[in-house]
Amino acid sequence: MNILVLVKPVPDPEHEKDITFDEASGRLRREGVPQVIDPQSKNALEAALKLAKESGGEPGDVVALAMAPEPSKDKLAEALAMGADEAYLLSDKAFGGADSLATSRVLAAAVRRIEDAKAYTFDLILAGMASSDGGTAHVPVQLAEMLGRDHISSVCRIEAEEDVIRAVKKTEEVLLTMEGRGPAVLAVTRDINKPRLVTAMGIIKARKKPVTIWNAEDIGLAEELTGIEGSPTRTGRMIELSQGRKSEDLGGSPEEAAHQILQIIRKAGI
Repeated sequence: MNILVLVKPVPDPEHEKDITFDEASGRLRREGVPQVIDPQSKNALEAALKLAKESGGEPGDVVALAMAPEPSKDKLAEALAMGADEAYLLSDKAFGGADSLATSRVLAAAVRRIEDAKAYTFDLILAGMASSDGGTAHVPVQLAEMLGRDHISSVCRIEAEEDVIRAVKKTEEVLLTMEGRGPAVLAVTRDINKPRLVTAMGIIKARKKPVTIWNAEDIGLAEELTGIEGSPTRTGRMIELSQGRKSEDLGGSPEEAAHQILQIIRKAGI
């Protein structure tokens, strides 16, 4: 089974206080903030590795794909250390500031080129349901539509038997079991598994695995279809919320304080 996994580097939540936004563009400033693989991307990769092993596991079965600045290459090395067979990094200044539509457009172009080079179609494309830095849950669905493939979101379990794929979708009320044949795009939740830890042997093996870096020209995509220029979504007004609280010393006896509190509440219209 040939599986492609979307891997998204995101700002490390441990450095949340260091994350800032550009007020003019509304873009997240990633410079100087350590990156990690998004947790749900790891869930998707773990699911892919398990499926590949259960289906016989041949070299090259699991391919990792990311769109990120070039310094994020080390995050793909982590994906390779977990067990992915090869990785592709889409990195170009033209990709910066992309909304989910422009991002999906870039990923779709890359998937087509990878499949053309390999002369096969991926049986599955797995992705996290929603990234921690965006949370739109748009990309897996948009990518599937651009590639003309079936898709299921909120997947909490995947099984494969020969060429039949069975996916369990988690809804607010019930679990829905769906089955069919690929190619398909599945967006998984964190409930699906517990990702494996990277081992020393995995790190050693990762050094011998290929990482390919492509820009907009490499995937045959015009720059005006990428990044901010190719994004119909625009950031609205940005407001920085204050986390502080106003306090007031009422003084006097408890009875007097209670009376003042009541007056404050009434004045506030509560």
